[in-house]
Amino acid sequence: MSLDDNRASRDAILSRVRKALQKDRVDAQPRVDADAYIAAHRHGPRPVQSDDLIARFVERARDMASTVERIGALAEVPEGVARYLDSLELPPALEAQKSHQGVCWSEFAHLDWTRAGLAIEARPTMGHDRLGITGTFCAIAETGTLVLLSGTDAPTATALLPDTHVAVVRADRIVAGMEEAFALVRTERGDMPRALNMISGPSRTGDIEQTIVLGAHGPFRVHILLLA
Repeated sequence: MSLDDNRASRDAILSRVRKALQKDRVDAQPRVDADAYIAAHRHGPRPVQSDDLIARFVERARDMASTVERIGALAEVPEGVARYLDSLELPPALEAQKSHQGVCWSEFAHLDWTRAGLAIEARPTMGHDRLGITGTFCAIAETGTLVLLSGTDAPTATALLPDTHVAVVRADRIVAGMEEAFALVRTERGDMPRALNMISGPSRTGDIEQTIVLGAHGPFRVHILLLA
């Protein structure tokens, strides 16, 4: 069902409600005021934070149990991924998760993965892949959050199914807060995509005895390569 179909259905329902309430005449001004308020995208109270968005993002990302490495060029991504994988100290029973094989978004298909000792395929994950490498639409400094938009070349599952998620964040795509992130989506994409995912560190839950467990519903670990 399209957005226009949704609006038509909503208007038909509200019309029947007004008729039942014997309020067939509609005052247009409240609707105009409401539409203007929504279009303004006003921001509520917000915490004061540093003007250095990069430093704030790194700090908050680490607070959320992500790890961060800064790199200087896109070509350094494969070596950055390899360094991170080699640095993992896993118990023997989990050593199989330390895989140098994985999948990436198509924007990274041209990188020299073989030279870094990695076997990375540019395809959607089939569910058994241990490593997923993605880009990001933008990142939020206030919360250390990655913002991913779904699309043909940006399959969401790459960030959600593997045990290890490595995300490439461009420093010039770090925004102050969630409000700026949504404004950027509206400016660059117009309509919202089918899915917008906000990722703040590894998957976690505290459902059992209020004990935090990582990797409950997604990756055990999130590593960020910050491209400055």
